[in-house]
Amino acid sequence: MGSAGNEGRVRQPVLPLLPADARPVGASAGLVEGPDGGVVVVFGLATFGYAAGDDLGRRLAAVQLAATKVAAAAEVAAAFGVSGVTLWRWGQDFTRGGVAGLVRDRTGPKGPVKLTGELAARIAALDGQGLSLRAIADRTGVSTATVRVALGRVTPRPRATASTEPAWPDIDATDADLVADVDATDADLVADVDGADVESAGLEVLAAPVPRLVERAAARAGELIEAPVVITQGARLPLAGLLLALPAVEGTGLLQVAAGVFPPMRNGFYGLRATLLSGVFLALLREPRAEGASRVRPADLGRMLGLDRAPEVKTIRRKLAELAGHGRGADLQAALARHHAEHRPDAVGFLYLDGHVRVYTGTREVPKTHIARMRIAGPATEETWVADTDGDPVLVLTAEPSASLAGELRRLLPDLRAVVGAGRRCTVVFDRGGYSPAVFTEIVAAGFDLLTYYKGAWARSQPEAFTAQEYTAPDGTTARYELAERPIELPVTAQPATPGRDATPAGTLRLRLVVRRSPDGHQTPILTNRSDLTAAELAHRMAARWRQENYFTYAREHFALDALDSHTDTADDLTRLVPNPAKARAHSHLAHARADLAAAHAALSDAIEQATVRAGQAGNGGKATVDPAATHALTAAEDALTATETAARTTPSHLPLAQVRPGSRLLETERKLLTHAIRMSAYNSESALAGLLRPHYARGRDEARALLREAFTLPGDLQITDRTLHVRLDPASAARRSRALAALCAELSATNTHYPGTELTLAYSIKGHPSPT
Repeated sequence: MGSAGNEGRVRQPVLPLLPADARPVGASAGLVEGPDGGVVVVFGLATFGYAAGDDLGRRLAAVQLAATKVAAAAEVAAAFGVSGVTLWRWGQDFTRGGVAGLVRDRTGPKGPVKLTGELAARIAALDGQGLSLRAIADRTGVSTATVRVALGRVTPRPRATASTEPAWPDIDATDADLVADVDATDADLVADVDGADVESAGLEVLAAPVPRLVERAAARAGELIEAPVVITQGARLPLAGLLLALPAVEGTGLLQVAAGVFPPMRNGFYGLRATLLSGVFLALLREPRAEGASRVRPADLGRMLGLDRAPEVKTIRRKLAELAGHGRGADLQAALARHHAEHRPDAVGFLYLDGHVRVYTGTREVPKTHIARMRIAGPATEETWVADTDGDPVLVLTAEPSASLAGELRRLLPDLRAVVGAGRRCTVVFDRGGYSPAVFTEIVAAGFDLLTYYKGAWARSQPEAFTAQEYTAPDGTTARYELAERPIELPVTAQPATPGRDATPAGTLRLRLVVRRSPDGHQTPILTNRSDLTAAELAHRMAARWRQENYFTYAREHFALDALDSHTDTADDLTRLVPNPAKARAHSHLAHARADLAAAHAALSDAIEQATVRAGQAGNGGKATVDPAATHALTAAEDALTATETAARTTPSHLPLAQVRPGSRLLETERKLLTHAIRMSAYNSESALAGLLRPHYARGRDEARALLREAFTLPGDLQITDRTLHVRLDPASAARRSRALAALCAELSATNTHYPGTELTLAYSIKGHPSPT
């Protein structure tokens, strides 16, 4: 009967909870707006409604949606086309005054008129003398915005029409002038009014990306090389702040250099530009791994890429695997390093080299190495990093397993010369890990200078030898040091001939020893062959080596420096010699044997002393027998030591890897070199922007990168006029931050950078903050 009942049941499709044209507001609600007004639908029920022009009702609907937690505040703000700050402000007004609190006051200043006819004439006269806006403002006692209004350099804000805004009191010409004479905070508020920006007029809020159905169909058929760039114009587009990085990314040369290194990618919708730019944008959003794409809305990031949606996780992985398959990761690193040296020649006068260990926690049998920051030995991959004078990364190469920094220095000298160019003077800076007088000789012979710490026993300088010296760095900071110096000669041992290098005889190397004394009296010896630099500058350059360590720390936290970007491994070289574990055990047994022999000697001494005491006792006649067990134990300990010494001597110190760890594997490095290049470009781009931002931001030295992290997430408007792509970003979280970003936008606009893949020139601005003159 149940079956018959089921067969007779009428089946019909389930009605959708939201109308087809509804704008989603979270998972449960939607917003439908049209010429007659708007309706908010919650779980299929019309819950709030307002008529056209009913700004108060619209605000009330938004506030109540957020207050009842039907959707997150960010989702409500996005659906209603306002910023999160505006929605929060509405909520505060509603809390304080109820519905009446949501009634908007007339915009513009409420104070007395400042721009009189007499003042306007005086401003015009001063402008005729060639004075700047700031100078005119200082002389007349008004703001630069008022000066612009008086000179006719500000377009008045259009009046709201009755069809879109409630009726407000008319604004006469004098009031319109006053609108421009607001301070930074008022400018933020005025710019944050829904759709009130002059520049945003006519732009669709949260415009959907242009559909790319034809291109995607062609890509599936294998007939599309790469999807062309199509910019989505619209207002309040999320992540528009990412476009601030494009001039700096162009400066790193990532897109241009990669196009010259890699062959054309397979036909498809996403090409080399989209793949690399996606990686850089995700890194700037602090989602540097491919998995981070799942935490960013594809449409939001796609708009910034000039596409309908950004590539998904599997697509990014597939594209990176395709690039890594060419085996040109080291070539890309070298080409980027040469580009860095060509475009920033002042930054490669000092190159800092250091090793970095990427810890591996998987199940594969990866070679172990010493992990300094953890003070243990464990599975890891070693890399050699090269940074420039400012501490920005220039080059990274995968080091040979168990290679020392001194050995890596020797191996990298030809690569460094190719980077800096023939004949250019360059000082190589490294720590004690690279200490080797023989390597020092090769560095000098290769045309480089060296700067490092002395390693080993040395004679401390006398207190009277130290003098106070100061050095002013290029960034204007001054450091004070207590320094002493003297020449020193280092013995250089003879080096046998090896493939590619001739044998060298023993000799000596004369260097300059600069000793730095800390306030607690500790002395740090510094070695160099540079005789043209002051001791204070040498101490400063050596201390700047910690900038590279700071990069490692920052990149581990923000750019997934140690992330395992590929689970692929390769076979290790089973013929290479590695330390023999049996040798270490033999040395351990030898140490125990020597300790046993020393204990046997001590036991025999005790036995002799006890026998002496017994011989002196009455009735023993001055005689006593030494315990024979002590003698036997000594003989056994001597025999054991002899046998252990023989075993240790005959045990080889190194064996082929096949005899020690036949299952040893190496982690795949090509994809890691590629992702390193992408993240290095993101970091260097951020560094360049931070350098431009610091002069305009009072706390720029400490907070420039934090401000940029906020800037990259700012929404904004994209609009194309003629051949210019205008990027107008919403104000930042504080007026001082918005002013700093406005100054940064002016500098970036002056670069006349083109959006990659187009002829559109980028022009940047912050809403409500005119670019400084």
